[in-house]
Amino acid sequence: MSLLARFLKFKEREQTMRWGILLILLIFSLSTTGCQTHPPIKTVDRMNLERFMGAWYVIASIPTPFEKDVYNGIEAYRLEDDGTVATTFTFNKGSFSGPQKRFRARGFVRDTQVNTVWGMQFVWPFKAEYRVVYLDENYTQTVIGRTKRDYVWIMSREPKIPADDYAHILEFLTEQGYDVGQLVKVPHVTPGQSD
Repeated sequence: MSLLARFLKFKEREQTMRWGILLILLIFSLSTTGCQTHPPIKTVDRMNLERFMGAWYVIASIPTPFEKDVYNGIEAYRLEDDGTVATTFTFNKGSFSGPQKRFRARGFVRDTQVNTVWGMQFVWPFKAEYRVVYLDENYTQTVIGRTKRDYVWIMSREPKIPADDYAHILEFLTEQGYDVGQLVKVPHVTPGQSD
């Protein structure tokens, strides 16, 4: 086989691989944004985006696959000049002294009048649904949900929330169609506490 023939065969395989990857990505996109069996989960009526920024302790979640065995989980938001939200999730893996992990994403606010529905992008071009479904008036406790009711995050400005508040949030999530039995609490080391 000549050098030109080998080169053409290589290019053909490369093109086929590209189309295969694009097809897989398209199928993944449709499966994550296609038909939904639940009605959209209601968000809070409106929120002040600037006030929502900053660090939030993840108190409990129905975790995604990469969030299993999380300690000291903190989600931090920073509003960028272009209106997107730089998002950083940091945690220790496996224990309080486990290796620190950091994931970055970008939030795209879909309705800037109310600021409660975002597309959260970890990998281009996919944007996962992100809905602020609960927020107390002091911006100290929030819940992020999804229409599929597959994942949820209960977050607070402090590493712990009062038991009554937590019970109220569980009741709220049950009313929204979540299986709260899937929730996993995220342990935090508070100042002055050791492992």
